[in-house]
Amino acid sequence: MIQKSIFLALLATLPFWLDDNYILHVLIITGIFIIAAISLNLLLGYAGQLSLGHVAFFGIGAYASSLVSLGFKITVPFEISVGPKPVWLAMLFGIVAAALCGWFIGRIAFKVRGAYFVIVSISFAEVVRLVAVNWVELTQGPMALNNIPPLSLAGFTFLRKPANYWLVLVVALLCYVLVRRLVESSAGRAMVALRENEPLAVSVGIDVTRSLVLAAVVSAAMAGAAGVLYAHYVRIVDPDVFLFVYTVTMVIMVVAGGKGTLAGPVVGGLIFGLLPEGLRALAIRPEAQWIAYGVLMVLVVYFLPRGIVPALTRK
Repeated sequence: MIQKSIFLALLATLPFWLDDNYILHVLIITGIFIIAAISLNLLLGYAGQLSLGHVAFFGIGAYASSLVSLGFKITVPFEISVGPKPVWLAMLFGIVAAALCGWFIGRIAFKVRGAYFVIVSISFAEVVRLVAVNWVELTQGPMALNNIPPLSLAGFTFLRKPANYWLVLVVALLCYVLVRRLVESSAGRAMVALRENEPLAVSVGIDVTRSLVLAAVVSAAMAGAAGVLYAHYVRIVDPDVFLFVYTVTMVIMVVAGGKGTLAGPVVGGLIFGLLPEGLRALAIRPEAQWIAYGVLMVLVVYFLPRGIVPALTRK
C-alpha cells in the first residue's frame, strides 16, 4: 500500500520536477495506450476473449468526439447538420459511441468462440477503417480531421502538456478503479468463471452472453476514452488511428505485464511504451532499436510466460 502511494505521488508531481516537454509528451501517449491496454485486459485477461480489433473502439471514440466538437454535415440521403458542441460533451459522446459499438459487436460476435471471434473482431476493425478512409464527406478521408479543439472546463483549457498529463493520469486511475470494482463484483467473478471453465460456469447458472457483452461494453467504452484523449491531445485524426499495430501494442502491454492482473497493463505499458524512447536516447540505430525491442519481448514471454507482475508477486 505504501509503495502504491509513493508511486502515485511520484506520478502526480512529475510535471513539477520534470522540465522536459518531449518526455512529458511520451508519457502522455504512453498513458493513453495504458488506458487502452487496461480496457483490453478486461476482455482478454478476465473474460478470456482475444480481440484483435480492439483498436476499432479506440478510433471510433477519437472520430466521434472530434466530429461532434467540430460539427459536421452529411447527406444520407437527407441532410443532417450538427453544429460544434462543447468538447466535454463531445468527449462523452465519443465514449458512448464506442460503448454502443461494443454492445453491438458483443451481441453478434459472442455467439462464436476462439478463432471465429478473432476473425470477427479483426473484420470489424477493418470495416471501420475503410469507412474512415472512404466516407470523405464525414471523415475527410486521408486528409484527416484537423484543428480539433482541446478540452476546456471552467475557463481552463487543457492545451499545455502538464495539463494533458494530469488529465490522462486521472482518466487512467478512474479506469483502473472501475476495472478493479468490476472484477471484484459478482459480474467480474462470472467473467473469470467463464474464462476458466465455460461449461461449468453455465451449469451453475451464469449467463454467458450477458457477462461477455458487459465486458465488451465496458472495455469498448474505456478504449473509446483513450481514443478521445488522443484526438483532443494531438488535435488531428486520420484513418491511421485504426492501424493493426496499435492493437498489437495493446496486446503486448497486457500479455507482457500479466493478463488477468490489475497492475499488468500498467507495468507492461510503462515498459513497452517507454522502451523505444529509452533505446533512442542511447543513440542506437532505428533497426537495432526494434530488434532489441523484439528480443526483450521474446525473453519476457519465454522466461515469464504468465507476465511480469505474476512473476514478481509469486510466492
